[in-house]
Amino acid sequence: MNIASTSARESIGALLRAAAFAQILPRAHAPGARLKDDGSWVTDADIAMQRAVQAELATRWPAVPLLGEEMSAQRQAALLRDEAAAPDGPGLWVLDPLDGTSNFAAGLPAFGPSLAWLQGGRVRAGWVFDVMRDELFSAVDGGGAWLGAQPLQAPRRDRPLRRAIACVDFKRLPAALAARLATAPPYASQRAIGSVALEWCWVAAGRFDVYLHGAQGLWDYAAGQLILAETGGVSRTLDGDPVFDHTLHRRSALCAADPALLEAWSAWLAQARSV
Repeated sequence: MNIASTSARESIGALLRAAAFAQILPRAHAPGARLKDDGSWVTDADIAMQRAVQAELATRWPAVPLLGEEMSAQRQAALLRDEAAAPDGPGLWVLDPLDGTSNFAAGLPAFGPSLAWLQGGRVRAGWVFDVMRDELFSAVDGGGAWLGAQPLQAPRRDRPLRRAIACVDFKRLPAALAARLATAPPYASQRAIGSVALEWCWVAAGRFDVYLHGAQGLWDYAAGQLILAETGGVSRTLDGDPVFDHTLHRRSALCAADPALLEAWSAWLAQARSV
């Protein structure tokens, strides 16, 4: 089955949903949270979800390996190298089994798995499942995006930056920029929900107007940035580069559903960083 086909997209979405309900929700009252060596959180649900999804995908597409967040950095790097060396090969799954782990461990209802399929150096398909809202976002490269069974299109609003709702993760920004945003914000209101994958999708769905994050991993953004792009939304790093770069390097990201709004947001950030 072609992974980018409608039937495969729907089948993989159903797989993620079923695995989340089987592996994540039953562990909500006893998550078994602990810190990893890099200072991030992991729970029993992260490990169980990665094992379950990997096993299901291997059954259906045995030739496609999986890069999961809960793997060693050495293994992750080797998988990416192998995928890059075989541009006409079967590609590579990239999985965050539970994006928003700290939310899950704390009982905050914003978390879920994020899965992308890379092939030929591009993100070809992506899925993000919001467990508590039972919302499945998906996209296919060049084929559109969906929220559940409905096509998803980023809303075009005639809204200036000063009236925008922004999603900003202050913790991962340079201190001077974070201080400027906190004391003299260019937008009307600010939020952060603690799940990178869902934040991308909520921009795509029009729930946020602009977004800013200082450093996110490949498994955090791969699916979400494709979903936003396929709705007509736009993104870049703080340095003006594409967010996806086919490496494990952590990437900054600023984005908006509307290209004109992104230009205004980008211009303000560039000026603020130059002061």
